[in-house]
Amino acid sequence: MSLAHGHPYLAIPGPSVIPDRVQRAMHRGSPNIYDGPLHDMVAGLWPDLKALAGTQGHVAGYIANGHGVWEAANANLFSRGDRALVLACGQFGLSWANHARGMGIDVAMLDFGRHAAPDLNRVEAALRADKGYAIKAVLATHVDTSSTVKTDVAALRGVLDAVGHPALLAIDCIASLGCDEYHMDAWGADVTVAASQKGLMTPPGMGFVWFNDRAKAVQADLRTPYWNWNPRCEATEFWQLWCGTAPTHHLYGLREALDMIAEEGLPAIWARHRRLAAAVWAAVEGWGAGNAAIALNVADVAARGCSVTSARFGAPDATRLRAWVEREAGVTLGIGLGMGTEADPQADGWLRIAHMGHVNAHMTLGALAVIEAGLAALGIAHGPGLAAATQVVAG
Repeated sequence: MSLAHGHPYLAIPGPSVIPDRVQRAMHRGSPNIYDGPLHDMVAGLWPDLKALAGTQGHVAGYIANGHGVWEAANANLFSRGDRALVLACGQFGLSWANHARGMGIDVAMLDFGRHAAPDLNRVEAALRADKGYAIKAVLATHVDTSSTVKTDVAALRGVLDAVGHPALLAIDCIASLGCDEYHMDAWGADVTVAASQKGLMTPPGMGFVWFNDRAKAVQADLRTPYWNWNPRCEATEFWQLWCGTAPTHHLYGLREALDMIAEEGLPAIWARHRRLAAAVWAAVEGWGAGNAAIALNVADVAARGCSVTSARFGAPDATRLRAWVEREAGVTLGIGLGMGTEADPQADGWLRIAHMGHVNAHMTLGALAVIEAGLAALGIAHGPGLAAATQVVAG
């Protein structure tokens, strides 16, 4: 007998929970892509997407996942042999760097590990050492989906300005947009990339790149017909927006998701994510009071993303716990992606709890209650975590 029968809960950091409203909006026949209501609906998406990122600049859409929009940004910012300075705080910073290397970009890497935000003194030293301004752009993750480390984007821009370095600043917001507070223009980012399957509450398949005039002016020889953002943001014909057939049903879903975001309001959305994240942190800290092997990955509260939490439970207990909560209670947790070590290459000691997008108190508290039940069922020592989480939710 299993208690997992019923509506499952996918508490992984993307694809996130798809709201019923978004699913209903997508459940329709194929539309006319040449004229009519689809064109009018899509025209209204762009102002809302700009507001979501906090920019007055440009936005280009792609039929792609997050890796695709990394490539779009790279293709439009660099010529072969140009140098990028990549700041890595987890697997996704490293992966963006690998994409750049694979495209012929010269990558200078600053790897800050998996547990802390970038050391801005090291960033400043690297920029000051670049006397000839070989670095064309700095690439960084706002929240790394694997480690869940958050970078202070405004402070990073402050370093660039203080040094007087002309490099562009490109930010990966795939795990944070629509969850963590973000202000592209006010914080000084030149480029932002994100995808549909996390805070935008829409199935995987669409990616977006926001960019300002300074980034748009770059002449990049890596730019190819598909990835070129200029025809997409300057389109005079509908097909140019997508370099071909539009992702029609995703667009209907996105329209509904953006309506939901507008109805709640971004400040309220950011506050909801902060509160739910704090509940998860309180639970993990409570469990860890009874077992030193259990701990949050990121010690500094200011460096924790509010959309997903990476936690250590010890090997193989994290893997055992993930299996139990899915099999016995219908809750799927994220794997410890990129958290493996030489002694633990499969990251059996780590898991991730997502609290992003269409998620509320009963979903988060339910997942935490199931985790605590799993700890008890598996005989894994732990302190009281759920009680601490409920106090956070209660305020």
